[in-house]
Amino acid sequence: MERKLDVGATLRQVFQTYGEQVGVLLPVAFCLYLIVAVVTALLAESFVLFPLVFAVGVVAATLYQGMVVGLVKDVQDGRRDSSVGELVGATWPVVLPLIGAGLLSGIAIGIGMFLLVVPGLILLTIWAVIAPVIVVERSGVIAAFGRSRELVRGNGWQVFGVIFTVFVITAAVSLVLAVIGAAIAKGVGMRIVANLISSTITAPIGALAAATIYFGLLSIKGEPPAPSVEAPPDLPPPPTG
Repeated sequence: MERKLDVGATLRQVFQTYGEQVGVLLPVAFCLYLIVAVVTALLAESFVLFPLVFAVGVVAATLYQGMVVGLVKDVQDGRRDSSVGELVGATWPVVLPLIGAGLLSGIAIGIGMFLLVVPGLILLTIWAVIAPVIVVERSGVIAAFGRSRELVRGNGWQVFGVIFTVFVITAAVSLVLAVIGAAIAKGVGMRIVANLISSTITAPIGALAAATIYFGLLSIKGEPPAPSVEAPPDLPPPPTG
């Protein structure tokens, strides 16, 4: 009988990694979402430039998700070997596939939620590990959807349990921070700061959950993580003389 994803153990791993790697997770989240906050503050009132605001937000979230997947893969042996720059840099080659997959899944899940809710929740579950598949396996956009469904098959309720719990925790933290921000924020600038703090604190949770679920499912199915794609080594110079 195939093992099942342990919801409790997965959540513990998410928050354990958060605590151990907080020095990486929060600064990177802060820098990325600071850019989003500034662009939003400058352009939010312009309807014409709204697509640019949306694009900046998608790119930031995508780059962060990719970095977190690389981080979780890196610490599988118990320690982090890559620098922050290396983790972020390794995500750039797959940013476009990540954005494409994120937009497609977001639209489909949104439609499913709007129409009947249940189809949206099903899609949210079976596509839970699309981003890790693209980052680790260098999968194409369409192939990533099928690969995610294949990995989740047999553990749908467990994956949904992790996603739902993470959503509740993230929503609760965001609500508390929003209430605090509303109480102390007297101007637009302070509200932007409050939103930035909320995004910085909560962004790692969902990203870590997707990555942890992915590696947990690989372990259950007995599949080793795909090796990192690295540039070929430089050839030695030709002999002289």
